[in-house]
Amino acid sequence: MSKIKLGKEKRENMISLIKEHFITERDEELGDLASGFILDFIIEKLAPEFYNQGVQDAYAYMNEKIDDLLEIQK
Repeated sequence: MSKIKLGKEKRENMISLIKEHFITERDEELGDLASGFILDFIIEKLAPEFYNQGVQDAYAYMNEKIDDLLEIQK
């Protein structure tokens, strides 16, 4: 599986969200570097699971719709 690639603006936004989360939820200030490492960890280790779940959900949805389509046969 190829690695998820983020544009510069999207990556900066996500890093900002991580920093905001840590300061709000943990009262802990993180810098850009630490937040970037957390984002990289999420992309490498966690995101594939979310992606795979999305694929499974799409597969189940499409199968359901195909079954609906086959029911209109005469």
